[in-house]
Amino acid sequence: MPRWKALPDELDPQVREFATQLRRLVDRSGLSVAALSDRTGYSKTSWERYLGGRLLAPKGAVVALAEVTGANPVHLTTMWELAERAWSRSEMRHDMTMEAIRVSQARAALGEFGAPPATSATAAGSKAGGKAPRRAGSAVATPGIAGPAGVSPTIPPQPTAPDANRREGTGSRGPAVPAGTGAPGGGRRRLTMFLAGVVGVAVVVAAVFFLTGNDGGDGKGNRSGATSSAPSTSAGTDLPAGVKCAGTGCTGKDAEAMGCSGDLVTTAKTATVGATTLEVRYSSTCGAAWGRITGAAQGDSVRVTAGTTTKTGDITAAGDTIAYTPMVAVRDVAQAKACATLASGRTGCTS
Repeated sequence: MPRWKALPDELDPQVREFATQLRRLVDRSGLSVAALSDRTGYSKTSWERYLGGRLLAPKGAVVALAEVTGANPVHLTTMWELAERAWSRSEMRHDMTMEAIRVSQARAALGEFGAPPATSATAAGSKAGGKAPRRAGSAVATPGIAGPAGVSPTIPPQPTAPDANRREGTGSRGPAVPAGTGAPGGGRRRLTMFLAGVVGVAVVVAAVFFLTGNDGGDGKGNRSGATSSAPSTSAGTDLPAGVKCAGTGCTGKDAEAMGCSGDLVTTAKTATVGATTLEVRYSSTCGAAWGRITGAAQGDSVRVTAGTTTKTGDITAAGDTIAYTPMVAVRDVAQAKACATLASGRTGCTS
């Protein structure tokens, strides 16, 4: 049975070549993935992802691999840089695809709140003045927009000068002036109809805002006031693929299991306690930090503190050399401090 599974078909050729090279180096070294993890300081799960093509190894892991296998770090990091560019291009294409999907969904949702059917104009007209929209002269009543009671939302075309004079006289063929308006002239009639149309448009716009949930800046809708058809999403939906928590949602959870390690993590602080290396590991994507000790022995422990929150981890099995703490949420990695207590009784902390 082959040692390695086939690399994913969708991998970029540069990334595929790089992952294949990493596999060759590991094969030549004769190291197991667990031994590779112990010697490089990167977890077994991370190396399985790197060597399986599911995640691009960070530069630090590549340099560490070169050190333990005797490979030329310059040549290996050159290959990594080419793979990293290809990986970034693939992620960009994925992001553009997801953006196009979101835009399509938004347009589809907006279509659900498009112009009401023509039959709604009849109902609106019956509520407003008891009459359905009609043709007045050569003007066409606008369906779907209801004006004030007794006033039809009809905007007549601009007449020529002779026709305008005739319409202002006794024998006008234009729309009758609504009773009680006291505006026998064509100018006042057009102004009334214009205002009716404005009111009708305002009613429709307000209805769209209400239906799409944009209720202003009260904290329940879109504070920008712009019409948005996309449903509100939790912070988790904006995280990169594979990342399962952010901020306080990460406190007390394992960084590997939540997808916060790999190329999303950096070593923010470090210290040496005896022969053990102590680190504060930090993921800005997850907004969390945790403590790690490497080169440790059974009975050694590590803890990380941020504010009033403290999490601990220790080595209980003989032969293990690495221990992690669960994560703690931090806004700034400067808030996190890691300390180690060795079985010998020696202690130390990061600055």
